[in-house]
Order: sequence, then C-alpha cells, then structure tokens
Amino acid sequence: MLTPGTLYIVATPIGNLEDMTPRARRILSEVDLIAAEDTRHSGKLLRHFSIGAKTEAIHEHNERNQVPKLVEFLKAGKSIAFVTDAGTPLVSDPGFHLVRAARQAGIRVVPVPGACAAIAALSAAGLPSDRFVFEGFPPARSAARRTAFERLREEGRTLIFFESPHRILQSLKDMAGVFGTDREAVLARELTKQFETIHSGSLGEILERVGRDPEQQLGEFVILVHGFERAERDTVDAEAGRVLGILIEELPLSQAASLAARITGIKKNMLYEYALALKGET
Repeated sequence: MLTPGTLYIVATPIGNLEDMTPRARRILSEVDLIAAEDTRHSGKLLRHFSIGAKTEAIHEHNERNQVPKLVEFLKAGKSIAFVTDAGTPLVSDPGFHLVRAARQAGIRVVPVPGACAAIAALSAAGLPSDRFVFEGFPPARSAARRTAFERLREEGRTLIFFESPHRILQSLKDMAGVFGTDREAVLARELTKQFETIHSGSLGEILERVGRDPEQQLGEFVILVHGFERAERDTVDAEAGRVLGILIEELPLSQAASLAARITGIKKNMLYEYALALKGET
C-alpha cells in the first residue's frame, strides 16, 4: 500500500532485468506519476514489466524548472516514483534538487533500493571495501582530469570512478600517469550484462589490456583504484621525534603515538616506545 504524498526513489536494473525487485515493480505500478530521466529509455523497462503509469521527464537540463510543479503535486497528496536510466538515482544522475526540495517541503522521501554499479563493482573487485570514495565521472578534459587525480593521489581509501567508452583509454592513461603504473586497480565493464568483464591488475597492465583490445573499450565502465599506502619508516628521525614531542605534551601517550604514526608513517609501537623514553617512564 502506497503512502499518499510520498516521493519514492526507485532503483532499476543496470543491465540484467532480473535485478528488478518485486517492490520496485509494485511501486512503479501503483504511483500516480513516474518522473523519469529519459521517458523513452524508461518506457522500454516499463513496457517489459507491463507498467502503464503516466511518465514525465526530469533530467539535468529541466530539473530545476520541473521541481516546483512536482513538489506541488506531492503536496496535493499524489505519489511520485523517480527513476533514472539505470541503477540507483542520484548516483551520478539527476534527482538531487527534487529530493532536497521535497524534504525541505516536509514531504516523505522513501528509498527503494536495488542495483548500483559502483557498489556492485566494489563487491566483486577484491580491493579494500571497508572505506571507499566515490568520485563519479572524472572531468572530460585531460588537464582538469589530471588535476582531479592529483588531489586524490594520496587518498588512502579505495577510489571508485565511472567512465564512458569514448574516454576510457585517456582516463586510464591519466590515472597511470598520476597514481603510477604499479598502483593496483580493477576495471569492471558492462556489469550484469552479456559481455560483463572484470579485470584486475596494475593500472599499467589494465591500460595495456584495454589498449590492445577494442572490444574492451566498449560499454559502461567502473574503475576502482587501490588507495595510497604510505610506506612505514623503521626509524624515529629528528622530525618525527619533534612531532611526537609536541603531541605528548597535549595527549595521552597512546593517542599521541597513534596520531604521530598517521602523520609520519612510522609504526605506532615504535613511536610509543620512543614516547615512553621521552617521558622517562622506561
């Protein structure tokens, strides 16, 4: 049973139609209006599942103009389902302005979970998944793209990017140039579709593989890059000792050693022993 005056954010399949959830099908069948990024694209999905609800386009070019009308529609007690071309809406897709306006107007917004290419790729990548950063599509121009990568070069969390077929080679080249050809990475292509491939290796190896195989340059891509690993130093030098000396004046020894380890890259245990010596507690 739908709740009147509710905005439903509905995830749809990214390729395999079997990933359409029963809840998503029911809600799309029952709402008063489906707001879709591309009504022609979503129309194919709706027809496949025999869903005949009214649709209206809301995309990056008209979203700000459409939002007031849709919010009034919701205030009148009508229900709306918002879908994008594939996957979970708002993840590198339109919808932010609609959701924000609805929440500011006191309208209930309900997520209807389902497929998400970024999370699907992360789940199968074999890279650290406890902490990650989703960066969406890198900038289209190489200079801006490299600048964006430079800002992320020492990011310790797993990096997740989307990329299109006409820029995949250039993006991989820029990643290899900034992050280094030896940085571990995974390239997931056409997830859940017939020609799905997931390649792992160094950025240099992935670039070489994609460069020599034109078929691997087709489709939709998720690129995952291992986070930066700061090499641990095995001695407490003068600078590290200075940092630790400042910290132990303000913090307990264990906390000071832990923070100094993050700053200097030296093992926490070594810094803790050094801190004990500095405090004269050994």
